[in-house]
Order: sequence, then structure tokens, then C-alpha cells
Amino acid sequence: MGEITIFSGSAHIELAQEICHFLGVPLCETTIRRFSNDCLYVQMKANCRENDVFLIQPLVPPVQDHLMELLFMLDAARGASAQRITAVIPYYSYARSDKKDAPRISIAGRLVADLMATAGADRVLVMTLHAAQVHGFFSVPTDHLNALIVLARHFRKYDLSNTVVVSPDLGNAKSASQFAHLLRVPVAAGSKQRVSDDRVIIDTIVGDVEGKDAIVIDDEIANGGTIIEILERLRERDVRKISIACTHGLFTGQAIERLGAQSDVAEIVTTNTVPHPLEKRLPNMTILSIAPLLAEGIRRIHNGESISSLFTDTM
Repeated sequence: MGEITIFSGSAHIELAQEICHFLGVPLCETTIRRFSNDCLYVQMKANCRENDVFLIQPLVPPVQDHLMELLFMLDAARGASAQRITAVIPYYSYARSDKKDAPRISIAGRLVADLMATAGADRVLVMTLHAAQVHGFFSVPTDHLNALIVLARHFRKYDLSNTVVVSPDLGNAKSASQFAHLLRVPVAAGSKQRVSDDRVIIDTIVGDVEGKDAIVIDDEIANGGTIIEILERLRERDVRKISIACTHGLFTGQAIERLGAQSDVAEIVTTNTVPHPLEKRLPNMTILSIAPLLAEGIRRIHNGESISSLFTDTM
């Protein structure tokens, strides 16, 4: 395999630069601009021929623009005779569209995966898909990482002797159980019903949380509706200290205002799979870097080494 060559779209250049720092390789230049008719123009400014090319682009707002950038980069790398092309997608937003739960809708998570393969992706590296079955939507080899070990190492700094991990819904209970296992604490889960995109109802919590410190963990926080609802149920059960953890901290809409108003939340912990401008940060927010994990994943893909061992906790 040729040498590692890394490009980034415009979605999260800071993360791409950090990944390149850990790998000890330069981030190659990409020119992205628009024609007068609003069409995108993408040009990669470094040689790709016979190289192992990695294209880093989380699908964050504006999602459609960033998706098109990625598709154009994939096509450009294929046309430039790259030996292998890997799409590195720290946040795959279309993973939420994983089933046909209403008439006459598209299963967009599968469609977008097909578009990437058609555009030229030989391999995909993703982080914490919203639904595990989305992994199977990709027709090319796909490595699905998660940030549970990164999050667990942060919380191990605290006294966890009276702590319980809480999943807002039963669908995320498996990941919450893995997280609780890493922390060696029990787990509980809410019973959630989604009413609309920004409104959910959690009618009960399965598990013992009364009088305990709670770490609420979810794969992503968008508008914050689910988190606010689970916090209300936890307060009804007299939990003590509350912390929130997630991999993808999108904080869309009124999420920052909602979360900032929760005075009893000790800490909000997320990762940098998506960019966090100053207006989307709070004084009690901690942002952990997943760049070392993604960099190690890229290195192992390039060298033909096992990715599964990255899920083994050695601390």
C-alpha cells in the first residue's frame, strides 16, 4: 500500500489537523468554493496516485453541503488513481434515518451509504452510529468505532462508589451497559416514546437510581429534548449529583439554553466528533478529543492490523 495521504472537507478541519498531528503526516490542501450558479467546486491539491487516501468529513450542518463535498472528494480521489480511498466520517448524521417508520419515506441512511460507495469509497471509518444496523447499510468494508473508552477514562477520575449509568431509552441500553461495565457501576434505562423530532416522553426508569449519583449517557444530543426529560424523571427519584455524557454534542436549536438552565447538572462531557464553536459551549462542559482514536484506526487500516483490539480497555 502506498503512503498515507489525508484530506479534509470544510466540516471540521481542526479535527483533521489533530489526527494528522498524531499520525505525523501533513494535512493536504483542499480547495472548496462555489461557482456563480451555486454549484460546488472541489479540488485536492496533492498527489493521490497509488496512495492510501483518507478523506475526513463529519456530516454536520449544513449537512447537504458537507455530504456533497465528501462525494466530490471521493470521486476526485478515484479519478486521481488513488490505490485505496477511505471515507472517515466521525459523525454520520443520516444514521438516524435507519428504517421506514412512516409511509412513502426514504431510508436515507442506506441511500447515502450507497452514494458514497458509488462515488468511490473503498472503505469507511465511522464513529458511534445512532443505530447499529446502519453498519450494514455500507456495501464496502466499514469499521465502526465508539468513544466509550475515551468517556470512561474521563469519569474514572471521580469517586464512583455510589454511581449509576443511566440510558435515556432502552434502545441505547446496550451501549450504556458497556459504559457501566467499563466504570464497574450498575446501569438503568428510561422507557421513552418519541412524540416528534423535538419532543419525547419518558414515563419511567428501569433500575435503581434513588439517592445515587447519575451519569446520563447517550450517543448524541441534538436539541436536548430527551436529556431534559430524563433529568426530570431522575429528580423525581432524588438522585444526587447528575452528569451528562455523549459522543456527538450537536446542541442544535435551543439545546444550549436548555442545558444551561439545568443548575443541578455538574458536568456535560462530549467529544470533538463535531465542531464546538464558542456559542455552543457552557462553563460546565468538557470536550474530549477522539483524534488519537481515529488516528490509531487510520494507522491500523493502513497497516492491515486489527481494529477490534481498539475496543479492549487496557487501563
